[in-house]
Amino acid sequence: MKLSIRVLLVLLPCLLQAQGTLSDYERAQNIRQKFRGLAVNIAEPANWLASGEQFWYRKSVAGGNEFVLVDANTLAKKPAFDQEKLAAGLSKAAGESYKPFDLPFTDFHFTDGQNAIEFAAAGSLWKCALSNYVCKKTGTAQAGAQQFRRRRGPQADFDDNPADPQFDESPAEPQNDVEDGMVIEDPVYDSPQQQTQRGPQAAGRGPERPRLRTSPDGKWEAAIWNFNVMVREKGKTEAYLQSFDGSEGNYYTLASLTWSPDSKHLVAYRVRPGYHREVYYVESSPTDQVQPKHSSREYAKPGDTLDIAQPVMFQIGSKKEVMLDNSLFPNPYSLSRPVWWKDSRGFTFEYNQRGHQVYRVIEADAETGKCRTLINEESPTFVDYRPLVPNPRDTGKKYRYDLNDGKQIIWASERDGWEHLYLYNGRTGELENQITKGDWVVRTVEKVDEANRQIWFEASGMYPGKDPYFINYYRINFDGSGLTRFTDADANHTVKFSPDMKYYVDTWSRVDLPTVSELRRTSDKKLLLKLEQGDITALKAAGWRAPEVFTALGRDGKTDIWGVIYKPTNFDPSKKYPVVESIYAGPQGSFVPKTFSPIVQPLAELGFIVVQIDGMGTNNRSKAFHNVAWKNLGDAGFPDRILWHKAVAAKYPWYDISRVGVYGTSAGGQNAMGALLFHPEFYKVAVSNSGCHDNRMDKIWWNEQWMGWPLGPQYVASSNVENASKLQGKLLLVVGEMDSNVDPSSTLQVVNALIKAGKKFNLLYVPGGEHGAGGLYGQRLLEDFFVHNLLSVEPPDWNRMPEETPAARRGGRNVRAAAAEPGPAGR
Repeated sequence: MKLSIRVLLVLLPCLLQAQGTLSDYERAQNIRQKFRGLAVNIAEPANWLASGEQFWYRKSVAGGNEFVLVDANTLAKKPAFDQEKLAAGLSKAAGESYKPFDLPFTDFHFTDGQNAIEFAAAGSLWKCALSNYVCKKTGTAQAGAQQFRRRRGPQADFDDNPADPQFDESPAEPQNDVEDGMVIEDPVYDSPQQQTQRGPQAAGRGPERPRLRTSPDGKWEAAIWNFNVMVREKGKTEAYLQSFDGSEGNYYTLASLTWSPDSKHLVAYRVRPGYHREVYYVESSPTDQVQPKHSSREYAKPGDTLDIAQPVMFQIGSKKEVMLDNSLFPNPYSLSRPVWWKDSRGFTFEYNQRGHQVYRVIEADAETGKCRTLINEESPTFVDYRPLVPNPRDTGKKYRYDLNDGKQIIWASERDGWEHLYLYNGRTGELENQITKGDWVVRTVEKVDEANRQIWFEASGMYPGKDPYFINYYRINFDGSGLTRFTDADANHTVKFSPDMKYYVDTWSRVDLPTVSELRRTSDKKLLLKLEQGDITALKAAGWRAPEVFTALGRDGKTDIWGVIYKPTNFDPSKKYPVVESIYAGPQGSFVPKTFSPIVQPLAELGFIVVQIDGMGTNNRSKAFHNVAWKNLGDAGFPDRILWHKAVAAKYPWYDISRVGVYGTSAGGQNAMGALLFHPEFYKVAVSNSGCHDNRMDKIWWNEQWMGWPLGPQYVASSNVENASKLQGKLLLVVGEMDSNVDPSSTLQVVNALIKAGKKFNLLYVPGGEHGAGGLYGQRLLEDFFVHNLLSVEPPDWNRMPEETPAARRGGRNVRAAAAEPGPAGR
């Protein structure tokens, strides 16, 4: 009896807590595999064929995925191809073993009159005939990816790194890549944060033969020679210099050479180099040798002196050089590609002023070189100059569409406090009318119909009381009349219109509602065919819980803050659960998921409630909401996040805000550590991976966009390095020594500051690791860190765990790999 009581007393805390146990770890590790494949008929967005009559999509089925082909006219639906035969043919050609419903590609296109398909898989581009399913390699996977991007339209075609002019005599290339009516968003010369820095060696020197730019009439060829613009008659060897002022310190760039359509003028950018900063690396444990390696890469940081581009125009017949007056573009952060009007009256370029508070569309007259401003955008905070393109997370604000050779221009702006479209007179530069208006935001433009003077676009936030991030699809006339909605369900929509806009496929869902896909007729929005209805019966039977959407008022007492709550599959409302927030507060987007996914949070299975929140300072709401980030990245929306947490705790007694942790990567890594520095009264534990801990140490484009230029005290105020002495709570830092995104020295400077301040912390330094390094090993450390510090449970001793235990085998692989954290590529 006494022995039984002693055993019971020892086990009682574990029985009451039942969190952070070995079985919890095993469940957390296997939870995604457990749910894999249980959500069926989940359709991905449609892909229309060029004919406009057929489209294909991929959907989940038992055992994997199935490709479906639909005819919009006949409403016939069938397999896009025989997946069993394709798997057999590809397996034979590749020397691998592929299963019919687990094919190694998600995207393909028909070719040879729909008698073959092409796709990228296993590092190669493949073509498989649908008559006999014989598969052949046709190129590299990278080449295939480029082809697929091209087929998705002009926005995917832009090249921010024009081919290096290192010089062969190549055929003529199109000089006006941006045709009338195409979105203009391609910087041919940009500062080093947006394209590989080009030194004088890229401008054409020595005995190499220049790559040639042929005039539209085919009579002239232009190139860069010894840093200057050179012109010759086509087919002749004798050439003459059109410029004489080029040098190593002031060189012309081939990428900017642009002919006028009448071939009488040529424009080029002359570049004065700035400071080309390098970040240095030591790879301690290379895979191909015992000794370490060192390397460097160019990496501009806030405050660095940038390359300065000056447009110069040349009149070919008179051999005259016309220097443009730069009074309208005195301090460029970047200049976009010169684009000639089709009648050759002049050309335009876009000027983004250093500091991102002034953005202009500038026109230069072909005869005089005189410049004037067509559109002027100014903000006391920032102009979000990145393109307005479809992206659920990383969302820019700039959009331009030239109508009728620039007689009118459609332009996007936040000038009234919301992202909207405006119609300008392209000849006078006067605003004709605002096209869209209201307390909601345009998210992207799908199509401009010039003939009918209509715009098809995506927007969010139009309906009070609904999720302001849900995307819906609309059409509106150029004069602002005739607003028409094409999506009705209270959900997040992805619409794919047929090329002729006659039909559209609407794919919609919520985090708590499985995907529905429908084919509709555009003229009357009539439902023609319900393509798929997601089925999660088996998923729910296996224990899956949909995340709960939760809203609470932010710091201003009137703005809703939106987030989601993930619970463990064995959730017990009678228990108290510590909370862990997954944070990414980058102002370039919004990051709380809005569409259905069967993916779960393994961390929750260890005994936590896991949440994700979009606080003020993130994107896709009003300009005022976004402006909170201005010179204030250290804020990270924490006042709103904390109020949100408190509102959840007030509603749910199981939500324990006396034990709150936070983790994030990149900007989220900065945010996670900042939680312990600036709000230690609320956040107790943080795991910070690959953090940009001081915005002066990180990439120039992202940090000057939000923190401003020139550098000032705001950089110190938001710096985790400068404020390291304020650390309270438990901190785990993770950094990869080869991080090419965020300078790894940013984390090491935090380490130095913490040591000097006498602070205790943990550090995982990953040899050879890239951005978000740590992999499965880092994930287990993160889990152990929260289990130990929030659950007050000692994690299993993995070093003594039998090797055959799945949880013990976790880690040791993919340590260098990037973590799958919220946040866009490039952050």
